[in-house]
Amino acid sequence: LGGRQAYYTRTTASPDNPNEVYFMSNSFFSSIDGGVSLENRPRESSPNWDHHEMWIDPNNGDRMAVAGDGGISISLNRGKSWHRTFLPIAQLYHVTTDNNIPYNVLTNRQDGPSMKGPSRTRSGNWFGPGMIQSGMWRSIGGGESGFATADPKDPDIIWSSASGYGPLGGIVTRYNEKTNQFRQLEVWPELSAGSHASLLKYRFQWTFPLLISPHDNKTIYVTSQHVHRTTNDGQTWEVISPDLSLNDKSMQGFSGGLTGDNIAVEYANVIYAFDESPVKKGVFWVGTNDGLVHISQDNGETWSNVTKNIPNLPELGVVRNIEASKWDAGKAYLTIEFHQVGNFEPHVYKTENFGKSWKKITEGISGGNLSYTRCIKEDPVRKGLLYLGTENKLYISFNDGNNWQELMSNLPHTPMYWIEIQEHFNDLVVGTYGRGIWILDDISPLQELNEVITKKDVHLFDLKPSYRFQNVTSTLQMFPEASTGQDPPSGASINYWLNEDKDVDLVITNKNNDTVRIISDKGKKGINRVWWNYMGEKSDPMVMQTKPLYAEWFPMDENRKRNIPSTISIMHPPGTYKVNIDSDGNLLTKDLVVIKDPHSEGSIEDINLQNDLMKKIYKDLNTTAMYVNSIESLRRQLIDLKSLLLENGKDDDLISDVGDLHSKFLELEKKLIQLKITGKGQDVVRYPKMIGEKLAYLAENVQISDFRPADSYYEVYELLHNRLDGVGNEYDKLVDEDLEKLILKMNTQGINRLVL
Repeated sequence: LGGRQAYYTRTTASPDNPNEVYFMSNSFFSSIDGGVSLENRPRESSPNWDHHEMWIDPNNGDRMAVAGDGGISISLNRGKSWHRTFLPIAQLYHVTTDNNIPYNVLTNRQDGPSMKGPSRTRSGNWFGPGMIQSGMWRSIGGGESGFATADPKDPDIIWSSASGYGPLGGIVTRYNEKTNQFRQLEVWPELSAGSHASLLKYRFQWTFPLLISPHDNKTIYVTSQHVHRTTNDGQTWEVISPDLSLNDKSMQGFSGGLTGDNIAVEYANVIYAFDESPVKKGVFWVGTNDGLVHISQDNGETWSNVTKNIPNLPELGVVRNIEASKWDAGKAYLTIEFHQVGNFEPHVYKTENFGKSWKKITEGISGGNLSYTRCIKEDPVRKGLLYLGTENKLYISFNDGNNWQELMSNLPHTPMYWIEIQEHFNDLVVGTYGRGIWILDDISPLQELNEVITKKDVHLFDLKPSYRFQNVTSTLQMFPEASTGQDPPSGASINYWLNEDKDVDLVITNKNNDTVRIISDKGKKGINRVWWNYMGEKSDPMVMQTKPLYAEWFPMDENRKRNIPSTISIMHPPGTYKVNIDSDGNLLTKDLVVIKDPHSEGSIEDINLQNDLMKKIYKDLNTTAMYVNSIESLRRQLIDLKSLLLENGKDDDLISDVGDLHSKFLELEKKLIQLKITGKGQDVVRYPKMIGEKLAYLAENVQISDFRPADSYYEVYELLHNRLDGVGNEYDKLVDEDLEKLILKMNTQGINRLVL
């Protein structure tokens, strides 16, 4: 039985018939004669791309499931047709980010193309915000492995290294977002499928590095056993290194036993890791998958093998990544692992003298068979702050690797294959081999945290400038599915430290020192985070003390009250705000810069005009709430008073006056809000809305985006404002005349006055 790759195969017999056999490799086969002859199922009926495991119901051979790189597929008819189920299990080799605002995430996924998708959507749908829909991701050329890397100056241009048919492990593409097309630019486009390594001019492996020079976005590097460079968009490539691997011919022969397995991507003696110093142009670091480390300090003219300087390094390791330091040209970190030869120990090293000496830095990494290391990343802001991914955990070091501690929070225990930091947004992005992409938004507290802070009772961290994004339209996907991502909360992140659990209030003030928002939080010991969505305090609630009209069945709370959803908030404009936190009488204050949405057509002047109108609507809605709450209180008292008077046999004239006054206040309140609405069924569309509801609706539309309000909005506001003034005049007259008259009459009969 032949298959594409031996370790992908499974053979399973049906429980109904031992001669009925199902066989999996890269394709899916069935046999009814014990495997003597096979039926190759067509690709479209195959449940997954690469198959790893198969299950057949021992009680019913019609029911079976196949698991593979693409998820799980289920058949109820013996494999004649399949239902494919998507799961959140994306296997990613690397992850990078571009410099868009907000930024995109780029990656290469097993059994999928190179792709990019948004780190946040800025959109919502009928069911609420927060959904990064799978339809927002798009193919960008490349292939399922390697690197997808955006040009740092022009994020529409994306370079990818990848696997695929032809050179298989040697594909290089240049994609242009403006045209949605890519160009294929192999270093050596010779068909290599079926060839073992020694037959090839260049050995490119499955995830070969691709790097855009940090000093020149027109200089691109890729690696085989050599380092290759292009400066003319891949039109020509130059070799700038000798073979930097062991070049052991015994490792480059025919692969496979009974059947061949020369897929042309799984080669030994290749460069597996490559980086250029961001400090000094032309300082290159190279690591191979046969355990060698080289450095060039003269733009590739000469190379030095520094492997022997790494203390007690086992042979034939895979250098997973090399991280050239952003602080010192002679400094670099590397991860190297040996799990394929049965050594599961972590191996992480650093050098500070161009590889002349190395120090192992693994203290604090948990032991076990999943402790081998995958990727190390240096923080771009704080010197000595490092992040490390192993086969099952993410770690952090605050002291340049001298000690590590877990940084898992809600991360799944899964291989942490690659780590990226998007510097403009200061986000930590982790690509995992099995659970997709995870983002830790705003790592500034980690960059600032030190022993002085941890000894404080309270500390307010510096605040990262934040974009005041407005919503945009989205795709038509309404419901989440397994591959749906999650947006970060909208707004600015505010981070603070506590030495013990306690409740805190964070007070946000504007340039005039007016309080715009108070955020109460149940703080925990350690780093805490809250989000401010730029919205101010809600307008005053309308507290109803009577039931909806004609709905005696409507339940009230234990205090005979009910709230109605009539509040609004003002989205405060871009500018500088202050965040304040009280620490035992000492006020801690930090500035927060709120930046206008760069995608918005509206100007700051437009936003300010919008804000001015919102303030007027907000004030009028509070006035409406004041009238409603006062009338509700009086109506409740009048209703109860009338009932009490009836029970105690008071004169009919007084009872009639109480009823008449209640009716007058009721008719006035009907002008403020629709009193028939219960929130049940379709009554929201059955009855006309009044001043309160119309003011709230107007507010929703005024600040839906950064535009100057249209003239009609001012006209409708003036109409509602004048109506409200009219209600105010009627209210004052009722209180000053009719209510006062009733109170005097009640007092003559020994009844205490009503309370406004």
